[in-house]
Amino acid sequence: MHVWVHGKSIDLLKVGFNYEERGYKVMLLTAEIDNRYEKGKITTRMGISKDAYTFSDNVNLYDLCVSLDYVPACILVDEAQFLSKKHVEQLSDIVDYMDIPVICYGLRSDFKNELFEGSKALLSISDKIEELKTICDCGKKATVNMRILNGSVATSGDQVLIGDLEYKSVCRKCYKERVKIDGKK
Repeated sequence: MHVWVHGKSIDLLKVGFNYEERGYKVMLLTAEIDNRYEKGKITTRMGISKDAYTFSDNVNLYDLCVSLDYVPACILVDEAQFLSKKHVEQLSDIVDYMDIPVICYGLRSDFKNELFEGSKALLSISDKIEELKTICDCGKKATVNMRILNGSVATSGDQVLIGDLEYKSVCRKCYKERVKIDGKK
């Protein structure tokens, strides 16, 4: 199992295209909770999209894979931070017992720099982890997903909020500096 972070949806669709271009079928998965675009679609900020199965707490990913009328050459998971620990275990069973590669794309941590449940589980059992780098405005590697509400950095609130929120990828130092500035307003 592989985990990828940052700039993820376009890379996921590119990997899926490479498989399909060679005549292989892939299974695409995304979080049901992600309703920013259209449910059951993996959509990039550039507007490219592809249909996908959705997962939620009540979906067994192993059973879903077994129920397909084809055997996927690969499973690609978008928004992997929203996986549960149970989902990650099911995906590892697909890798170990069905010999199907699973590649997950998602964020490591939230706007408070705390790990998501799915990310924590993936980091602990994945065979390989690769990071897709994003650059902060200052030029350093962006590692924090800063949530901005009403023009200020949010430092509290629910871990998962989907909708018309602004997020910006920044480095840790710029995040700390912005929190200090907004805290003095």
